[in-house]
Amino acid sequence: MLFDLQQVATLIHAELRGDGSLFPTALSLDTRTLQPGECFVAIRAGRDGHAFAAKAVELGAACLLVDHPLELPVPQLIVPDTLAALQAWGQARLKAVRPHAVFGITGSVGKTSTKDLLAAATGGWKTPGNHNNTLGMPQALATMPLGESAAVLEMGMSTAGEIRRLTEIAPPDFGVITLIGTSHLENFPDGQQGIARAKGELVEGMRGGGAWAHLATDPWCRWISEQPWTAQELAVPVGDGEDFGWQDIESMGPRGERFTLRTPDCDLPIDLKLRGAHQVRNASLAAVIALMAGFDRDDIAVGLGTVEPEEGRGRLHAMAGGGWLLDESYNASGDSMLACAESLLELKSGEAVAVLGCIRELGANAERMHREVGQGLRAKGLQRIWVYGDFAKAMAEGFGEGAFAFPDFDSMRDDPSGLGAIPDGARILVKGSRYWTSEQAVAWLLDHKGTA
Repeated sequence: MLFDLQQVATLIHAELRGDGSLFPTALSLDTRTLQPGECFVAIRAGRDGHAFAAKAVELGAACLLVDHPLELPVPQLIVPDTLAALQAWGQARLKAVRPHAVFGITGSVGKTSTKDLLAAATGGWKTPGNHNNTLGMPQALATMPLGESAAVLEMGMSTAGEIRRLTEIAPPDFGVITLIGTSHLENFPDGQQGIARAKGELVEGMRGGGAWAHLATDPWCRWISEQPWTAQELAVPVGDGEDFGWQDIESMGPRGERFTLRTPDCDLPIDLKLRGAHQVRNASLAAVIALMAGFDRDDIAVGLGTVEPEEGRGRLHAMAGGGWLLDESYNASGDSMLACAESLLELKSGEAVAVLGCIRELGANAERMHREVGQGLRAKGLQRIWVYGDFAKAMAEGFGEGAFAFPDFDSMRDDPSGLGAIPDGARILVKGSRYWTSEQAVAWLLDHKGTA
């Protein structure tokens, strides 16, 4: 049973105007996605959400969360600060329905895939889509169902302090840090140590006495585990030479990956529908922390095997002319580009190529890091790349012969040496930072080359 408005008003210290017996079905922050029956939350950000409240009511909003009364014919919760109230609502809902295990997941790459894998492994509830920030996570939590076996919460950040705030709203019992990479590097003058400190806020914000899993090969996760502010939680490294790890990886091509999870008690065979060695690592982290939380090992293995690739996050398309299109267009970092290139090369077909949007928020290191990614893609075995964006030339220079650089997507689409020059039968990776909307390339290739 969800909260009615009278309960919400008490919990978030709001003035209630109108029918307090109303049960909003969910919370909405955007009239473009609002559904009838939801509560529209008017956030003051880049634009003032109050300016869209009337539109929200026209679209069927059942009530409003606002910072001053509006002349609109629906119940209203009135608070001094709608963002703080939204966060308090999500916090109160989790406290009321909290399952025995709440997991927090962060990392520079692989957060969403690991969240999906862990939710399947535990049969738990998860934050939907990219609801991983101080707006989206409490929005999702506000209508979390009662009686769940677990809650799996993705926690993202671009600056220090954001994950700390998320753990204040929803303190985890267990955690996963997938990898400390270079995403948002321009926001951290102290480099990867600053990123590690910000990601480590997840461990610092745990309830105490729990455990968190990380890759044994990640030196920055090791650094986090050695800090006094994480001493209250058990760090569980996963990988070669550790009690927990993976072995006997077997690519099943388009059907996914098979591997064995090594634990102190047994070896657990797992079949994944997700592709690539990076997904084996993500699944291992998810499985290990689920075991640490007391979930049944056989249920974990079965659950992991149910997760399907999502659009933009590893979905594979068989192309009409032979070959494959690996859609990893949702977002990108240097680490994830290289990992997805490895996954592409496991497929059997023609030339291995990539269509890439540049990586954002790398600061003064951007040119050097794009050049290094280009070099890495060449070393992995890609034969040609098409790259667009502000540092396309640097990545192309790093890759060398067979690289084509363009300032923007339209140029890459329209140039004779652009997308139209990709041969039939190729294995094609598409990936890029959100800013470059590389799903445009996926749509163009599917439209012009067709699927089998």
